Amino acid sequence: MDSNDWLHGFRHSSPYINAHRGRTVVLSLGGEALAHGNLLHIIHDITLLSSLGVRLVLAFGARPQIRERLDRAGLPSRIEDGLRVTPEEQMPSVIDAVGQLRAYLESQLSMGLVNSPMHGARIRVTSGNLIAARPVGVLNGVDFGHTGRVRRVDVAGINGLLDAGHIVLLPPLGYSPTGDMFNLSYEDVGSHVAAALEAEKLIIFTGETGVLDTDGHLIRELTVGQARQQLHEAGMAGHAGDLLRAACDACARGVRRSHIISYSHDGALLEELFTRDGSGTMVSDDNYEQIRPARVGDMGGILELIQPLEEQGILVRRSEDRLETELDRFIVVERDGSIVGCAALYAYPADKVGELSCFAVDQQYRRSGRGDDILAMIEKMARGQGLDRLFVLTTQTEHWFRERGFVPSRVDELPGPKYEGYDSQRNSKVFVKALGQ
Repeated sequence: MDSNDWLHGFRHSSPYINAHRGRTVVLSLGGEALAHGNLLHIIHDITLLSSLGVRLVLAFGARPQIRERLDRAGLPSRIEDGLRVTPEEQMPSVIDAVGQLRAYLESQLSMGLVNSPMHGARIRVTSGNLIAARPVGVLNGVDFGHTGRVRRVDVAGINGLLDAGHIVLLPPLGYSPTGDMFNLSYEDVGSHVAAALEAEKLIIFTGETGVLDTDGHLIRELTVGQARQQLHEAGMAGHAGDLLRAACDACARGVRRSHIISYSHDGALLEELFTRDGSGTMVSDDNYEQIRPARVGDMGGILELIQPLEEQGILVRRSEDRLETELDRFIVVERDGSIVGCAALYAYPADKVGELSCFAVDQQYRRSGRGDDILAMIEKMARGQGLDRLFVLTTQTEHWFRERGFVPSRVDELPGPKYEGYDSQRNSKVFVKALGQ
């Protein structure tokens, strides 16, 4: 590695650090991850995220540890439909396994040796009766005993702990008003908690690099619809299917993105959060909110969005006829059937440069990362067209673009056709960003 690679990476991580500060992220680790040799590195990365101001909830599982204790006790280990059957006599083994893992995680998150990455971190870890549960009951003739499902999440309690700077640790146990305790699926806990907290992300650790296609290649991005199609067509069963299903359920209930990453790959968590390409598979909701190419039916929504900005002089006026002829250059952000953001890419292939134009986000949805999402999509489109630079003309949003890697440029450096049509009356400033391939 070049001696300055770390410096370049550190400097370019700052936009991601700013984007995640103050946001809630739910981490979901199974018992296999907690038994893996890379766990200590994951713990260090969790500590780093907490130090950077990320609000963290850690839901953990204990399946292999429970199975080990049942084997030692000479008790049967029965799985039906992906869920452990938990008779009352097996609950002591469940409680023992979960309790030991909880204590172990708390001890690891409390480290502070001078020569360790956690020196001076002073992490506060808190758990408790934050998950109300109900019994699974009898399914297909099978009595699941003390196996349960999430009934309710104590949102106020968890948020209070997060506001105080705590990492919230959630074991795979839930409690009922009758005083009963239930053995829960950690995937179910992570997905429900992420949705209830309206978390920015749910990050699920798995033994693979992420979701793999039938040829064993990593799938980088999936919408919920594509993920469910993958579950159906690829016949994904077992644990891999459970994890992808949990990611889909979280997004369908309002979590912006779910990520499935490897617990064996050192740095996978940081790579997923602080680099453009990430390290695993990202699942995003395609019904609640999506960024997609504009369609004819979006005309009214785009006009409604940009007209107030045109009247303020922030955007150049576009006639309805012009918008219709240039619609294939637009992308939109659709939320619950409404257009809440848009942008256009005008390519100048001879100069290998593209213009980001007509960039707008509904005032109600600003300051929530949608502008960054639109910019990322335009950059991806530009790279896909073989362009190596992106420029923007702006009169009032200079600093927003500068904070995202755009640098000042001169009007006479614009592509020929754009330079000839430059409106000196508007006196727009020119900013350019190089696009890494």
